[in-house]
Amino acid sequence: MTEEFHVTTVAMSAVPRSDFGKGAARRIRRDGNIPAVIYGQGADLVHVALPTHDLDLALRKPRVVLSVAVEGGTVLVKPRDIQRDPVKRNLEHVDLVIISAQEARERSDMADAIKAATAAAEEAGMDAAAVVQALEAAVAAGEDPTAALQHAVADAAQQAEAYAEAAAHEAEVEASEAAEAAEGLEPAAAPAEAEAE
Repeated sequence: MTEEFHVTTVAMSAVPRSDFGKGAARRIRRDGNIPAVIYGQGADLVHVALPTHDLDLALRKPRVVLSVAVEGGTVLVKPRDIQRDPVKRNLEHVDLVIISAQEARERSDMADAIKAATAAAEEAGMDAAAVVQALEAAVAAGEDPTAALQHAVADAAQQAEAYAEAAAHEAEVEASEAAEAAEGLEPAAAPAEAEAE
């Protein structure tokens, strides 16, 4: 039976590498790849090179899982340490940790929840970062990502409704104050005309 993962799982092929050092890393990058290491779960450390463009796009996804084909097998990994050039922000090296299929599903579920929470917050006119932060806090406290998402979306909708009611009330108050001010500023035209005659 094949495992099915969400869009946060990206498949790519890695090329094993045996040359190390700054010169070797520059050659690897010049050839359009990024030096990386894969480790974890009792496996030996494996030095590989991954395609720069594909890896850079994959790392933009929240909670990304990489399905890396290397040396005749495939491993599921997550990024642990991403090194970038401090000025140009180009990828220079990536450490990848082997994860289980269960952790890959959990990361994908969380990524889906973040995406949905962001969309709901933007639709409600709220700060998406605050909604995602609340979602992550709920998940860190032990709540299931799907349940936490429902709470975050409901909270976003309630807050948007409260903001809309507050804005409507403030607009009514301002209109009322403007009407009162306009009534108080009307000049008494009749007595001024009488004095002029």
